[in-house]
Amino acid sequence: MIKFTNVDKVYPGGFKALKNINLEIEDGDFVAIIGRSGAGKSTLIRTINKMHDISSGSLNVDGIDVSSLKGKELRDFRRNVGMIFQSFNLVDRMSVMNNVLTAFVPELGTFKSIFGLYPKEYKLKALEALEKVDILDKAYVRADNLSGGQQQRVALARTLAYNPKIILADEPVASLDPINAKSVMNYFKRINEELNVTILLNIHHVDLALEYATSVIGIKDGEIIYHGESSKVDEKVLSEIYGNSLDEIKKDDKDESI
Repeated sequence: MIKFTNVDKVYPGGFKALKNINLEIEDGDFVAIIGRSGAGKSTLIRTINKMHDISSGSLNVDGIDVSSLKGKELRDFRRNVGMIFQSFNLVDRMSVMNNVLTAFVPELGTFKSIFGLYPKEYKLKALEALEKVDILDKAYVRADNLSGGQQQRVALARTLAYNPKIILADEPVASLDPINAKSVMNYFKRINEELNVTILLNIHHVDLALEYATSVIGIKDGEIIYHGESSKVDEKVLSEIYGNSLDEIKKDDKDESI
């Protein structure tokens, strides 16, 4: 379980990105976080793996006080919390296989990883991860020869190689066309259902959030406006989350689906 209790996040300069967040996310849930740009969606996700420190309150993941983690304890914790970014973060000149193997650099050490001295155990885990996202046939293709959707699946495989309990995704389909966006979302859904991995996904496409997630968190100006089943998100809830920008959001989603 992920539990926020009275969490605030204040950035240098005094901007309050999160305000008194009280939130519980159950194991195995698929959560879409929606809201306007600057509402605090990315900050909320990035506090969970301590990419951002909280300013006050408490944040616990499976009973672990995240704020107290540092050094090796933090590195060990992050092995169970995968992170996916909009930009894929792949090394273009490397093969798909080697990109997935970079997940094991903290274990192997920089010297051995530079020379590709990965043990058989790690290579098997990388191949298994690629198979889970149906891109095993591209294992020895350079990453820059793949489509955007394929590259995001490689990034997902890299995260899966460590068998995480939680995957955090910060706008993972924002740079993809509608077809590839739905394809990547299908893989998130399958991983959630088949592997029971908890997914927290920050997304600006409301239609995709409601279609794929089991629950939705709506955030506005750093505050939780809604947390509940995606099937119960209606026009009133969306209006509270997006305010006067709702019509623009709906138009963007419609245009993306064309």
